[in-house]
Amino acid sequence: MVQDGRVSARKADRGRAGPACPVDRAADGTWRVHDFAVARALLRGPGTVQAGLGIETVEKLPPRVRRPVLYRDGPEHREHRRQTARYFTPRRVDEHYREPMVRIAEEQLAVLRSAGEAPLSDLAFGLAVGVVSEVVGLRYSRPGIRRRLERFFPEEFGEPGLTSVRGLYWLVRQNTNWLRIHLADVRPAVRAHRRREHDDLISHLIAEGCSDVEILGECLTFAAAGMVTTREFVCLAAWHLFSDAELLCHYRSADETGRLAVLQELLRLEPVIGSLRRRATGPVELSCPDGPVTVRPGEYVEVHLDDANADPKAVGEEPLLVRPQRAGAVGAGLSFGDGPHRCPGAHIALLETDVFLSRLFALDGVRMSGGPRVAFQEAIDGYEIRDLTVALPRAGRG
Repeated sequence: MVQDGRVSARKADRGRAGPACPVDRAADGTWRVHDFAVARALLRGPGTVQAGLGIETVEKLPPRVRRPVLYRDGPEHREHRRQTARYFTPRRVDEHYREPMVRIAEEQLAVLRSAGEAPLSDLAFGLAVGVVSEVVGLRYSRPGIRRRLERFFPEEFGEPGLTSVRGLYWLVRQNTNWLRIHLADVRPAVRAHRRREHDDLISHLIAEGCSDVEILGECLTFAAAGMVTTREFVCLAAWHLFSDAELLCHYRSADETGRLAVLQELLRLEPVIGSLRRRATGPVELSCPDGPVTVRPGEYVEVHLDDANADPKAVGEEPLLVRPQRAGAVGAGLSFGDGPHRCPGAHIALLETDVFLSRLFALDGVRMSGGPRVAFQEAIDGYEIRDLTVALPRAGRG
């Protein structure tokens, strides 16, 4: 594929024209950042707070209800991240979550072996649901958690409201889905954790005095961040590997460090979430070739991660091609965000993806059948990979 005159390996092209300058402004007044260094400085620096990612809905909650950590900023946010950081360290992930990852991955691959073929998005979602449930503490759910989460995160979102039939439909649907997950997943987990303390996130939230509603909000935040995005990345990475024999050979022959480098490079090239929004709380300077520009308080800034991750000044030559060797220097770029709100589960997502894909591609004769379809969630500027079916030869089934 050719993008802006450059050969590109991207499969989930968002269709945006290449940036003409590091920082520009949209017609609605939103500042847009395309430069890696400027984006990283903005995300790491003071003067902005979270915007987008459904924060408008969260802001409607009563003041007495504590917001999920994703939607908090400042000292309260930093303290929460400090207290929960131990659940996401590489050592913790390796010692506590690797074994469940292997078990859950094998359960999903058993489905493939039995059926002979399966939608990869279904297998990947089963993987992600199982792993996040282990990390958060949702081990006591009634049957059907996957179906409930699929209804909560549909392919098409609508805007809840009271002034139209469509708005009323989405209002009722949203509240019904919240209630289902609360009754069938979160409440049983909270009750079990109150009877016996566990070393996981739900026990930590209970110890902090969080109500059931607040714990539900945190669980759904982690579900969105850890389940939905991981599902899409597993499918995207598999698509690249299925369609690039040389890359697949490299992945299969590499050790775990080398395989993780491949995955980091693919995520740099194809960030699941394409942009992050921030709202300025004070004057914020953004560097430009002709001199800095100032974002005024109340104005919005949108960081285009796909552009920043393809900035040759930061990631090197041929930024739109897959070069695993650059991962040692740039990792996944800004695909996990940066600064105070950098995704805490980055290592979990990469490791569970490798645990699953390394086993998938070890299956004799595994192949991709059906042409993958790319769609986009406008609300989060995220891609969705559908209709990617994986299949085994008859000899490899059962």
